[in-house]
Amino acid sequence: MEACIIEDEVEAAERLTRLIKDCDPSIKVVQRMDSVQDVVSYFSTGKQPDIVFMDIQLADGKSFEIFDKIQIESPIIFTTAYDQYTLQAFKQYSIDYLLKPIQPAELHSAMEKLRKVYQPNRPELTESDIRTLKEIVGSANSKFKQRLLIKSGNKLQYKPIDTVAYFFADGKNAYLVGKSDGKKALIDHTLEELEEMLNPDHFFRISRKYIVNFDAVHELKGLISVKLEVRLHQPCEHALVVSRERVHELKRWLDR
Repeated sequence: MEACIIEDEVEAAERLTRLIKDCDPSIKVVQRMDSVQDVVSYFSTGKQPDIVFMDIQLADGKSFEIFDKIQIESPIIFTTAYDQYTLQAFKQYSIDYLLKPIQPAELHSAMEKLRKVYQPNRPELTESDIRTLKEIVGSANSKFKQRLLIKSGNKLQYKPIDTVAYFFADGKNAYLVGKSDGKKALIDHTLEELEEMLNPDHFFRISRKYIVNFDAVHELKGLISVKLEVRLHQPCEHALVVSRERVHELKRWLDR
């Protein structure tokens, strides 16, 4: 079986490749792409792999823009960070969907479903189907995250989004820091995923490593050249320095 992965995050694509190999060594990933343009070019050649793993948010747009330009006859398994309840409707258009971070058991279940229910001569997506899918994605985008699952020792807890002062990345892990207690907690999402989930009226990514909550910002301190440091209402162990290319955008965000 030949598989194609459509994913704009390198680490996520590599992890999914490993999971597929562990799930079934006979499955060969023959192509990995990260943009709508690359996918359209690939399938325009007539290639149709046995299975396509497709992320919703790609480097240059939403994956559903692909269906406006080409027909994909291969069965599709969506991979996404969106909340599960918004994706129930995807089941009628795809074999299955996998929520990030993808779990081996969920991947195995999706592949078993593929083998049982996929019919090679299934009808193609109609224009009405594509419109419905886009509406679903638009709905998911409008429902920003209200809480996050965090790990505390061997326990799992929920943290309301409005109680978070900022998020930061440390290596391959991401953490949140609470506004009231300043405590950090490990989360399962990357900062890139959080940018899609958080309300941009309240959260801003000041650099590659940090996303801050507007309500937690006390002031901006000027540093050497045009750099700025974000000061919070609470003590902070990190230097929240704004990347040079984001300074003007941050000022506009704060002044809205």
